[in-house]
Amino acid sequence: MWRKACDDAGIKGLHFHDLRHTGDTLAASTRASTRELMARMGHGTARAALIYQHASADRGQLIADAVSGLVKKGRKSPEKSSKKARKKPKKKQDPEPEGHAGDMPD
Repeated sequence: MWRKACDDAGIKGLHFHDLRHTGDTLAASTRASTRELMARMGHGTARAALIYQHASADRGQLIADAVSGLVKKGRKSPEKSSKKARKKPKKKQDPEPEGHAGDMPD
């Protein structure tokens, strides 16, 4: 039945198992956890489930945008930053420790 359906649709080289791969890849793109994917797919190991978690350009852009948002959220306004910079006391430098390798007599 599968081969006839593919022939009738003009599709060559598509295997029935390819449908499972496509479905599992789509399920992975929903941000399901690896454990959830393992249960859905009937896999006993995370390694098998990870095969379906393909990286995509769209997902990469979402991750980059999220990281940028975290950075922007963590930044202080320029006014606050400059006030803090002016109030910081200068750090005292620790003296060179005694017996430093460069100070050893010959």
